[in-house]
Amino acid sequence: MIQLGIFTGYYPYTIDETIKKIKAADFSCVQLDVSFKDCDAAKEELTKEKARAICGKFRQASLPVVAVSAYTNLVHPDPAKRKANIAYVKMMMSRALDLGCPYVISETGTYNQESDWVWHDKNATESAYQEACEVIYELVRFGREAGVCFAIENYVNNVIGSIEQVLRLFKDINMPNLKLLCDPTNYFDESNIDTVDVQLRRIFDALSDKIVVAHAKDCKRALDTGEKHADIDADESHSFRGSGAVELPAPGLGVLNYDLYLKLLAKDHPNIPLIIEHLDENDIPRAQAFVNEALARQGV
Repeated sequence: MIQLGIFTGYYPYTIDETIKKIKAADFSCVQLDVSFKDCDAAKEELTKEKARAICGKFRQASLPVVAVSAYTNLVHPDPAKRKANIAYVKMMMSRALDLGCPYVISETGTYNQESDWVWHDKNATESAYQEACEVIYELVRFGREAGVCFAIENYVNNVIGSIEQVLRLFKDINMPNLKLLCDPTNYFDESNIDTVDVQLRRIFDALSDKIVVAHAKDCKRALDTGEKHADIDADESHSFRGSGAVELPAPGLGVLNYDLYLKLLAKDHPNIPLIIEHLDENDIPRAQAFVNEALARQGV
C-alpha cells in the first residue's frame, strides 16, 4: 500500500508543534525539512545531537522520515554561492542517517542569477550539463562514503529537466546511490502540457527503476508566465508554484491524471511513500482527501 505523507515545511511551527499537527492530520510519513521555528539547518549548523533528537521525536510519534530535503541551486552562477550550496547539501547528507533516512533530495539548479527555478539559456548547453554532472558526481561520491543516497528531483527549467537528461545523468554517473525523486509535474512545459497521459507513460517507461520517493502536486497552463509563489510562511522551495507557461498547484487543482499516475507508480513501487506538496496549511485536508480517494480508486 502506498504511504501518504507530507513535507514538514508546510507547517510553520516548532518541531513538537509540527509533529502534533501532522499526527492529527493522520499522515503516515514525512519528507523532512529541517526548517522549524526552533531549528533551521539553513541558518545554523545541524549537529549530530540535534539531528538525533529530531529523529527521536519523529520515531516516538511513529512518523517515519522517508526523505531529507536539501533543496538548493547546485550550479549557481556565483562561485561563492555555489560552493556554499554544495556544502549545505553535504552537511545534510552527513546528518541524514542521524535524521532517520538515507535519501537526501535536491533539484539540480539553474544559471539564472535571480531564481532557482527560472530558465536560463545556458541551462541547455553542453558545458552546463557537464558542470552539473560534475557537482552531482561529487555529491554521490560523498554520499557513498557517508552511507547515504543522493536523489535528484529534476525540473524542466533546471539543467536536468527532461526524461532524456535524467537518463543521460544516470548513464554518466553509474553508481547505486544515485536515485530519482519522482514528480511527473516537473517534466511539463508549454510543449507537452496538453498531452499529460502520453508524458506520464513515457516517464514511467523510461525511469521507473530509478525512483525511491514520489511527490503529489499538480500542473496546468498558467495565465501568468512569470515566477509564481504562494503567500505562505515557508521557504521559497515550498512557496514556489511554477515558472513560465505551467503553473504547479496543489493536488487536484490541475490537469494531472491522478488515476493513471498512481496506477503507473504502484506497478513497480506498491509501497512507495507519496508526499503531497504545493499547498498552504488550510488546503491540506482537501488535498489529502483528493489523493486518498484516487489511491482508493486504484486499490493502492
